[in-house]
Amino acid sequence: MWKEIRDRESGKLRPNSFSNRIRSSRVHSLQLSNHKEIISPHRGSVNSLQVDLTEGRYLLSGASDASVAIYDVQHATDFEGGGLVAKHRPLVVIDKQHEHGHKYAISSAIWYPVDTGLFITGSYDHHINVWDTNTTQGVMNFKLPGKVYTTAMSSLATSHMLIAAGTEDVQVRLCDIASGAFSHTLSGHRDGVMTVEWSNSSEWVLVTGGCDGAIRFWDIRRAGCFRVLNQSHSQLGRRPPLLERSVLNKGSTSKSLSEGQSSTAKARAPQRKMAHGNGSKQSASSKTPSLLKSSVRQRLHPGMLSSQDRATAHYGAVIGLKATEDGMYLLSAGSDSRLRLWDIESSCNTLVNFETARLQTGKAMQLSTTQDSTLVFVPCMTSVKVFDVWSGKTVQTFHGHYEHVNCCCYSLQDQELYTGGTDRQILVWSPSKLTSEELDERSKIGKTSTLDEDNWSD
Repeated sequence: MWKEIRDRESGKLRPNSFSNRIRSSRVHSLQLSNHKEIISPHRGSVNSLQVDLTEGRYLLSGASDASVAIYDVQHATDFEGGGLVAKHRPLVVIDKQHEHGHKYAISSAIWYPVDTGLFITGSYDHHINVWDTNTTQGVMNFKLPGKVYTTAMSSLATSHMLIAAGTEDVQVRLCDIASGAFSHTLSGHRDGVMTVEWSNSSEWVLVTGGCDGAIRFWDIRRAGCFRVLNQSHSQLGRRPPLLERSVLNKGSTSKSLSEGQSSTAKARAPQRKMAHGNGSKQSASSKTPSLLKSSVRQRLHPGMLSSQDRATAHYGAVIGLKATEDGMYLLSAGSDSRLRLWDIESSCNTLVNFETARLQTGKAMQLSTTQDSTLVFVPCMTSVKVFDVWSGKTVQTFHGHYEHVNCCCYSLQDQELYTGGTDRQILVWSPSKLTSEELDERSKIGKTSTLDEDNWSD
C-alpha cells in the first residue's frame, strides 16, 4: 500500500487508478469483522438487506417475522472489549404489532433512491407499504393479487416514482408513489415473477425473471416486452472495450465504403443500357421484397415471435438478477444452480463458466457486486461465494452463518459486505483493521488484555 501512496505522490499513479487499487485490495481482504457487530432484533430469517444509496450509512433489513429494522453502520450505539468492538443496535424497529405493520413475512425491503426519508417493504400478506422513516408511519399501501416476492425502484429515475413488484401472479405491476395507484401491468410471463431489476443505463427499462425460466426486458413506455433472453443464443467472452471497437468499426467502414464505391462504378454501365428497356420495371420490382422484409423485421420483436417468446434463460425458476454498474451486462441465478452472464446489447449468453455452486430454490435470492462489477457475491446455502464476473472462478468463500444465507449487500462507501440468513443473524464482513503483528504489539503493551476478560474476571 505504501508503494501506491508514493507513486500517487510522485505522480506515477493517477488518482482514479490509486482509488481503484485501494478498493480492490480492501475487497480481497474481506473477513468476518472482529471490530463491528450488528445486533439483530429479528426472530425470523433475514430476507432482505440494503444500504441507502445517498449516504451509504443506514442499513435496512426485512425478516420473515414481519419485522423491519434500520441500523446506523457508521456510528455505533455502544462498545465492548475496551472499545475495540463496536455494537450497532437498531435505530428503528417495526414489527407486526405496529398499526400499519405486515401480517406475514417481509420478502423485500428497499430504500427510496433519492433520500432516506422513505423506504418500501413487500410482504407475503399481498401488500406493499411505503413508510416515513422519521415518523415510522405508513404513508401508502398497495394491495396486490398474490404474495410479493420482490420490489425494486430505479436509481436513475427523474421522470417517475415507480415501484416494480414481482408476485406469485404472472403479471408484473408498477406502483406509482405519486398517484398511489397502479400505473402499468406487464403481461408476458407464464408463472410467478421471482425477481425484478431496473436497468443501470435507462430509467425506462425493466428486467424481470420468472418461475417459467424466462428473463424479459420491458420498455415501460411501450406495450409488450422487447427482448427475451435465450440460453442457447450465445457468444464467447465479453465485448472489446469501446476504443478497440471504434478502431475496428472505422476499419470495417472504410473497407465497406471502398468496396461499395467500386461495386457501384461497375454497376453503372449495365444500368444505362437497360434504361431504354424494362430495366426500370425490374428495379422497382426488385426493391419491393427488400422493403417488405425490412418492414416485417421492424414490426416483429422478440416479445411477439412465438418461438422467441417461449425462450428460457434457465432450466428452472430465475431467482436472482443483478445488472453491472455500467448497464452493459446482466447476471442471473436460477434454481438449476446456474449463474449466467448476459451481454445485454446482443442478448447473448457469454458462456462464462461459473464454478459449481449450490443455490437455494425456494425463494428469491439477493446478489451483490463490487463498484467496478468485477466481483459478484452469491449466497450459496450456508456460505457466500465470491466469483470473478469475467472468468467465473471462485475468489473467496465466506463461512459464518449456521443456516442458509438469503441475502447479501455490498457497501460501496465502506467496502463492507452485509449478509443475512435463516439463522436470524446479520454478519459484517470487512477489511482487516488490525494485523496480527499490531495485535501482538498491543498485547505486549497490555492494551488488549480486556479482550480476554469476561463477567467472572477480577
